Amino acid sequence: MSAIYRAFDQATLDHQYNAQATVGDISPFIEMYTEGSAAARARLPFEEALSFGASSEETLDLFPAGDGAPLLVFIHGGYWRALSKNESSFMAPCMETRGIATAAVNYTLRPHATLDGIVAEVRRALAWLYQNSAAYGCDPERIFVAGSSAGGHLAGMLVSRGWHDAFGVPEKIVKGGVLLSGLFDLEPIQLCYANEWVGLDETSARRNSPLANLPSVGCPLILSYGGSETNEFKRQSDDYAAAWRAAGFEADCFEIAHRNHFDIPLELADPASVLTEKLFELIAAV
Repeated sequence: MSAIYRAFDQATLDHQYNAQATVGDISPFIEMYTEGSAAARARLPFEEALSFGASSEETLDLFPAGDGAPLLVFIHGGYWRALSKNESSFMAPCMETRGIATAAVNYTLRPHATLDGIVAEVRRALAWLYQNSAAYGCDPERIFVAGSSAGGHLAGMLVSRGWHDAFGVPEKIVKGGVLLSGLFDLEPIQLCYANEWVGLDETSARRNSPLANLPSVGCPLILSYGGSETNEFKRQSDDYAAAWRAAGFEADCFEIAHRNHFDIPLELADPASVLTEKLFELIAAV
């Protein structure tokens, strides 16, 4: 078969972007997200389903952490078609112990919104938090973003260029980010089996690729991926980190050998993990 992307034929490219195939059954990981998030809601005071847009899906849960707290905004994965904010606050207790507030963002899933629409929703969420989170004790000048898989892509779009004026926020709204197993160049997504539900063409793939939309004003980023992930998922983070550094910004990119594509975000619930320690250091430096 002929190559359609780099040296990959269609079957190989499809395999490279089939994250589920690297673990088999993903349900145990979803259960961990769900149980951890339910425990966070039971343990901590929080504001539920705050509306940041006109759609019923445009809501977020906000876990305050005291006056003047920095804010970590977490965006869930699910290949833009699964999961919600309800499984996405498992890191909130860990953050709260260090005086960091957490927001878990919901967005409309494919096929009910285009990828352009989803990107606009998470940008609207960030703008809403910048304009309103002080009422919940957060410091809007210390907002950090995090996301895993498709959420890593969406977090990447929050640190991309060209959207801030339309949403009434400064270019420096994001002070740092944690991008896990993210998708930063959507060309291979447009060419592989995932495009059956993502629905990209060449133009929309480039428009929604963080790698093709690097900002003029960057922030420190932490990028990571699991040891068992495919080479393409690893390359995506490595290439994005290299481009980020080449643009003059800080990027720390590393593998967590004992994690996979689905359990790596659970590192953020462990205050002793290397990933979380790096995040704490990043936040403390701002």
